[in-house]
Amino acid sequence: MTSEPAVPLTEPRDGLPDVVADERALRSAVTSVAGGHGPVAIDAERASGYRYGQRAYLVQLRRAKAGTFLFDPLGVPDLSTLGTVVGDAEWVLHAAHQDLPCLADIGMRPATLFDTELAARLLGLPRVGLAPLVESVLGFHLEKGHSAVDWSTRPLPPDWLRYAALDVELLLELRDALERDLRDAGKLEWAHEEFAAIVAAPPPPPRSDPWRRTSGVHRVRDRRGLAMVRELWYARDALARKRNLSPGRVLPDTAIVEAAIAQPASLEELTAISVFRGRAQRREATRWFAAITRARALSEDDLPSQTARYDGPPPARTWSSREPEAAARLASVRAVVAEIAEAHTLPVENLLAPDVLRRVTWDPPDQITEAAVAAAFRARGAREWQIRLTAGPVADALATA
Repeated sequence: MTSEPAVPLTEPRDGLPDVVADERALRSAVTSVAGGHGPVAIDAERASGYRYGQRAYLVQLRRAKAGTFLFDPLGVPDLSTLGTVVGDAEWVLHAAHQDLPCLADIGMRPATLFDTELAARLLGLPRVGLAPLVESVLGFHLEKGHSAVDWSTRPLPPDWLRYAALDVELLLELRDALERDLRDAGKLEWAHEEFAAIVAAPPPPPRSDPWRRTSGVHRVRDRRGLAMVRELWYARDALARKRNLSPGRVLPDTAIVEAAIAQPASLEELTAISVFRGRAQRREATRWFAAITRARALSEDDLPSQTARYDGPPPARTWSSREPEAAARLASVRAVVAEIAEAHTLPVENLLAPDVLRRVTWDPPDQITEAAVAAAFRARGAREWQIRLTAGPVADALATA
């Protein structure tokens, strides 16, 4: 880690590249990338908060002997040829779980990767964002002022493109420095297991009852109101998808919740609610009231339950009253896992996923042995390095709690 004052990183070392936005430019870029060597640094910019979904609106790539490239997925929506030429190379990403889904949508999937954020977590570094890491590890100050802009904007301003290019400018150097630190700390094999798990992970299944994630839904106390939240959520989602807008820009969560609490009986009552008085909401008021009307017409049997379906244990905060013995086991194993994490300078959640720990503690093996606990952890997705560190101590804690 460097202790010298950070040097501002303001320009890509090879200059700002042109954006690859048509098939001819794509073919040329693919040839150049194929002529490079070694790992490839990759990043993607989305338009979260502006557009529907999580599609990529810009893809940045840098490779030794090839340079930096900026790809516009609106102009070249299929980047599978690019994905093919770098398919066998190691991909270097920061917070890979954020970018891999949108990259897969345009034909790019890695065979191996190095996640600089996860590497920093395994090293126990206090700040794991890209800019703090570039500064603390490499000694350069990386400006992050355009991280939340609307990347669907066209044309993209030069200062935005410069910002995007700089995101991959030092990613390969950061990877090399973190790899050295992981090796010195005896954690490199742990990192390789983690990276392989990310690559092998299947796409997450669709969320069950996604409307239950509406901010403030806990304020809706009755099932009829929850039905209104559900109908309004799906009506909003359909319109947001059609208009390619972030759902929150079509109808804020606060409006959904306020309508579900008020349960207006007429269009006039709906538009009298303060969050529905704006021009945009009044324009679509008939649509929103139709959703409320559908919820009002549902039979009692068709109303949603007060709580979401969940196949796991109840919330840990309720264990002490519902299952005191399970609560005692959880307190004991949490203390053991926290002690192991501290000894290895790891965040507890990176040593063992909290959900894995809760599930095994709530429903422990019939015979509590190290092998049985290891098998239970493995069945729930724990990596071998995590199992080696935790299975024995957790088995002991479960046996004596």
